[in-house]
Amino acid sequence: MAEDIIETVTAGYAFDEPGVDLGSLVVDDKAVPAARVRVPLAMFNRHGLVAGATGTGKTVTLQVLAERLSRQGVPVFLADIKGDLSGMAVPGEGSEKLLARTKENGQDWTARPNPAEFLALGGQGKGVPLRATMTSFGPTLLSKVLGLNDTQESSLGLIFHYADQKGLPLLDLKDLRAVVQHLVSDEGKAELKDLGGLSAQTAGVILRALIGFADQGADRFFGEPEFDPADLLRLASDGRGVVSVLELPELQSKPALFSTFLMWLLAQLFEDLPEAGDLPKPKLVFFFDEAHLLFSESSKAFLQAITQTVRLIRSKGVGIFFVTQTPKDVPADVLAQLGARVQHALRAFTPQDAKALKATVTTFPKSGYDLEEDLTRLGIGEAMVTVLDAKGRPTPVAWTRLFAPESRMGPAEEPTVDGIIAASPLQAKYGAEIDRESAYEILAARVAAPAPVAPEAAPSEAAPSKVLRYEPIPPLDPPKKTRAAAKKTKEPDSVVDTFLTSAARTFGREITRTLFGTAKRR
Repeated sequence: MAEDIIETVTAGYAFDEPGVDLGSLVVDDKAVPAARVRVPLAMFNRHGLVAGATGTGKTVTLQVLAERLSRQGVPVFLADIKGDLSGMAVPGEGSEKLLARTKENGQDWTARPNPAEFLALGGQGKGVPLRATMTSFGPTLLSKVLGLNDTQESSLGLIFHYADQKGLPLLDLKDLRAVVQHLVSDEGKAELKDLGGLSAQTAGVILRALIGFADQGADRFFGEPEFDPADLLRLASDGRGVVSVLELPELQSKPALFSTFLMWLLAQLFEDLPEAGDLPKPKLVFFFDEAHLLFSESSKAFLQAITQTVRLIRSKGVGIFFVTQTPKDVPADVLAQLGARVQHALRAFTPQDAKALKATVTTFPKSGYDLEEDLTRLGIGEAMVTVLDAKGRPTPVAWTRLFAPESRMGPAEEPTVDGIIAASPLQAKYGAEIDRESAYEILAARVAAPAPVAPEAAPSEAAPSKVLRYEPIPPLDPPKKTRAAAKKTKEPDSVVDTFLTSAARTFGREITRTLFGTAKRR
């Protein structure tokens, strides 16, 4: 039996193409270094799943994958939920226990750091600030963050469309709030009359949601300069891929914000990158940690857009790995597109656990393992693995003892992180926030402007002078266009249809523009 497993796994993972070594086969609780478990580099854009119960080693697996991809010249993006992945920037520590494990596992272990970049949403945390304009984020993703229902989402789409048509740039939260408040005024109601209008009740719901959103610190996230996702595709001077670590420890209590932001990044990558076909190695591998937060309480349209993203972004040379506790956290349509599975141990302490275990077993190819039992027996740092071979065929399921990271398993020292951030070229590009004229200032100026005077009447000495509450900052050079100016497709005859059908539902017709109703301000 043991010889059969060794022979099957050795043959199933033997290929000449470049690949990433995950670890060694385990037989009778011992590693078999000759039976190496690998993933072809070209198959990383077929996406993957890293799953397992808390404390089974998912984060370490993520770290191993990231540093081995980087070593082969593939940039990596990952979210640091717990704040312990900053250690990727410093060498690991070869303890006696670690070196004994790596020797037994056939791993030639050397302590070494990775070329790392630290990012932070809107500067919340340690890292180069990542911002997005409200226009770019779009109504579909914003509705997901705010928890709006379908009717409210349609109304939010109407608000964005109005701002497009009237040349009111939506750069930050105060811009959107100003437009909503304007549209429930007498002047705004008249302008929206032909578009169906905006009820005061729905406007109130949206405004209250925006206020709560701002209280969470989201007002620091929206604005300029907007982050260019192309900056995730960089290589270090030695040819290794840059590992971009999005620090999120301060946002653990705000899962909707960071999970939806990650989806925005993917949507922008899809919009920007050209078709690439099947590359020998991906342009970027994107790790989506705590993936269940993205899918929970999502609308049908939103889930459809995610499914389309995963299905089509492969052709742009981007691979996505979802990291979560059980495969059932990922919708079936998305799960079906994940070619690599790294399944750490699962628990079966409750009826719900047992049900999840049975469901997980059904996602694996047939094998000689009793997966329903063996998945509960895996040790820390061990996983059941199946991937796609170089010809796109599922490899045999292999009980794998995963390799150890060569960078530090834990956070780096604060001065080290601060030094990397200060020296980053991205800090010079994105560090200073810009606040230029946008919808808020334009509407404020309109309110403050004096009423027009008839030509035959002399101006009154008491007429109020034009007063702006804020001095507008000159546009950037070159100025970016609004969504309306950037849009090149002909507007549909029925404006109402534009709002009742989200960008996710019109994905097929507007695939070159965006996935989620987002739009870059060129």
